[in-house]
Amino acid sequence: MRDPVTVNRANRHRGEVEAMIDGERRILCLTLGALAELETAFCAESLADLGTRFSGNRLKSADLIRILACGLRGGGNRLSDDDVADMMVEGGLAGAARLVGDLLAVTFADGDVSGAQEKSRSP
Repeated sequence: MRDPVTVNRANRHRGEVEAMIDGERRILCLTLGALAELETAFCAESLADLGTRFSGNRLKSADLIRILACGLRGGGNRLSDDDVADMMVEGGLAGAARLVGDLLAVTFADGDVSGAQEKSRSP
């Protein structure tokens, strides 16, 4: 099922992040479908419940795999959770944790994904 997809650079305003995984640059995005999959996997009753669960900083390695897999599928990569479990993320475990944190931050952000609001307020 490992069928890499040609991708362009990530657009953080669309909730995309970019990462080197298994030596390939890949785009991850938690689309509505990916979020619905995560709600089911984590028994969350709403997006707010899902956000609260993720904000606790108590994710297991299986959680990282599930979030990365959903993000990769949302970004157009045809990968199963098992595929992702066997893949190498640049930076190892710490890199995977940072990537998940970045993906969640851009997904659940209040619209300010790059400091653009602060820059627009500057004289």
